[in-house]
Amino acid sequence: MAPRTALVTGVTGQVGYYVADYLRRRGDKVYGLVRQTTLARQATLAADDMPYEPVLGDLLDEYSLMSLIERLQPDAIFNFAAQSFIPLSWMQPILTAQYTALGVVRLLESVRRVAPRARFLQAGSSEVFASCGTTPQNERTALSPRNPYGIAKAFALMTVRAYREQYGLAASNAIFYTNESPRRAPEFLFRKVTRGVAEIVAGRRQELTLGNLATVRDWGYSPDYAEAAVRIVEHDTPGDFVVATGEGHTVEALVAEAFGIVGRDWRAHVRHDSALERPSEIAPLIGDPRHVARTVGWQAGTRFAELVKLMVAADCHGLGVAPPWAAAAAASAL
Repeated sequence: MAPRTALVTGVTGQVGYYVADYLRRRGDKVYGLVRQTTLARQATLAADDMPYEPVLGDLLDEYSLMSLIERLQPDAIFNFAAQSFIPLSWMQPILTAQYTALGVVRLLESVRRVAPRARFLQAGSSEVFASCGTTPQNERTALSPRNPYGIAKAFALMTVRAYREQYGLAASNAIFYTNESPRRAPEFLFRKVTRGVAEIVAGRRQELTLGNLATVRDWGYSPDYAEAAVRIVEHDTPGDFVVATGEGHTVEALVAEAFGIVGRDWRAHVRHDSALERPSEIAPLIGDPRHVARTVGWQAGTRFAELVKLMVAADCHGLGVAPPWAAAAAASAL
């Protein structure tokens, strides 16, 4: 069953935005949940930049959610709303829990009471496996978070399972591994690297300061993961699904790739700062995507080197400079 009307929370972020865009392009009616403060900011956006109709609501307010869902009667609800910046989750652990954990309870209670036929997708995180000690991780890996964000995501994942089993809701968990796009905020590591490279190319800086270069992550492309989310929701049997590329790369590999494609030696520009390292480094987070591939026919289409090049190019263009390989190609064509 393809949902014809969808409600997407966290629609101003990465995967939520691309889900809305994916659904709109195929002709579905898409509503994006926003708070009043967000709505005011979005008033300046062109219609083409907003692939959804904004509707007011707040994950802290169960009544607003229930009233909205009752009125819209969506076929599918995609929940991407969360406080997702891990350092901030240590500074605001209660607010992180309210949005990222209890917000899911409020949504599911609203679905149970006023739209029990709606299909529901909860955006999970690989951070729920931070201390698991095994690599790669799959849907049966024990939950072992190590920070308030991961703890909140583990609570949400278990809540979805409980509501699915107790009330028969068509509620699924998509356990997303780290994913990137030009919509990624600059404080996140991958974007910090690619934007830093672009700023060096543009002559705006000469040095990039980073923490632990040995950290391993499974990096994917957000639009690919948006397609996975839609496929999971439309699958006849709800469940839990690891969404990942299945490939792990160190931060050093990311840095070397990003600098290498612009013809620079990363060692001349990267400075290590131990203050930027996590107090307790997590295990290598690499997802096993075989279940999602077998069940819904999804696999990552954008691999690591392509993703790095895509992101460096986007950041170069954002700063008004052509990526060096584009300039070289133009010169060779003359």
